[in-house]
Amino acid sequence: MNIETLLENNRAWAEQMTSLDPEFFSRLEHQQRPRFLWIGCSDSRVPANQITGLPPGQVFVHRNIANQVIHTDFNALSVIQYAVEFLEVEHIIVCGHYGCSGIRAALERGCHGFVDNWLRHITDIHTSHSHEFDHFSKKQESEDHLTELNVIHQVVNVAESSFVEQAWEKGRTLAIHGWVYSLADGIIRDMKVSIATNEELQSLKGRS
Repeated sequence: MNIETLLENNRAWAEQMTSLDPEFFSRLEHQQRPRFLWIGCSDSRVPANQITGLPPGQVFVHRNIANQVIHTDFNALSVIQYAVEFLEVEHIIVCGHYGCSGIRAALERGCHGFVDNWLRHITDIHTSHSHEFDHFSKKQESEDHLTELNVIHQVVNVAESSFVEQAWEKGRTLAIHGWVYSLADGIIRDMKVSIATNEELQSLKGRS
C-alpha cells in the first residue's frame, strides 16, 4: 500500500458518503458540537470513532503514547481546555488498551531512548503499586493490571485540571470515565471510575 492508495481510498469514501447522504459534508463543515472528548493511545489499532460506532463530528480526540494526561503537557491540557470551555463536552473518556507497547516498555524498565522520559510517569505508577504485582505469575497479567492502573491515574489527572474543576464549580454537567479496550475481542471494559464532582474525585484518589 502506498500514498496514492490512501488518496484513492479517500475519494471513494467521499463519494460513498455523498451518495448515502448528499448533505453530509455541508452539515459537517458548519458544525462541531461533540459531546465527548476521547483521550486515547496513539496505537493505530484503537480508532475512537470506529470502536464506539460514532460518525465524524461526534468525538473530539486527543491521542498520545499510553493515553497519558501529564500536568506539564501543554498539548493535552490545551485540548482539554478547548473541549471543556469552548465545545462544552459532557463526557471525557480516558481509554487505554490491553497489549499497549508503552505499558510494556514502562514495565520492562529497559532503555528505549527518548520515550523513556514520557514513560517514566507510568513507571512511577508501577512503583507506587508494586505490592499489587507480587501475585501475578504471568507477564501479561502484570501488563493488563498496569494498563488499568494507568487509566485510573489519568482519570484523576484530568479531573485535577483547572478547567474541569472550574466547570464543576460553575455547575456544569461534566463526567470523566476510565475505559480499557481489548484488542483480542474489540470490547471496551468500563473500569467503573466515572466521576462528575470534586467529592467523587477525592474518593477516587483514595483508590489510585
